Amino acid sequence: MSRAFVNEDSAAAQASQPVERQVSAQPNHLTAQGLAQLHAKVALLQQEHDEESAKGEQADKQRQADLERDLRYFNQRLQSALVVAPATSTDKVQIGSWVTFANEQDEEQRIQLVGEDQADAPAGLINWGSPLGRALLGAQVGDEVLWKRPIGDQLIEVLRIEPEV
Repeated sequence: MSRAFVNEDSAAAQASQPVERQVSAQPNHLTAQGLAQLHAKVALLQQEHDEESAKGEQADKQRQADLERDLRYFNQRLQSALVVAPATSTDKVQIGSWVTFANEQDEEQRIQLVGEDQADAPAGLINWGSPLGRALLGAQVGDEVLWKRPIGDQLIEVLRIEPEV
């Protein structure tokens, strides 16, 4: 057999191994809702994996490998989860707080600081460890904080802090 065929077979085998999902180095602080979402995600992935495995020889091996990778990642996230107490204070911004702030052009935005796996920027759910989250964490109403953005720093003012609902 030609070495070219051996190398192609080896390359094909490598292609079927999905790239592992990188686990963040920051502490896995999250809200109770975020923890519930992680549990639901693991349950869904496990169900999908079981269904694929039940197909036996007809199972999509790439799909199985992808599901196993995702299960490893989300199970690791569950094991490292540090649930924070619900944000009930309106004195300072904490994980779970809803925050309304204004930028230098007086444009207002309302967001909630959440855990990394719960973040969904279009829905206003911002990772507490992101540049915006770090700028706001611990701030009080009336504080001006510097949001260090990749496109340039921006000064923002905290207008309102609401408890987690």
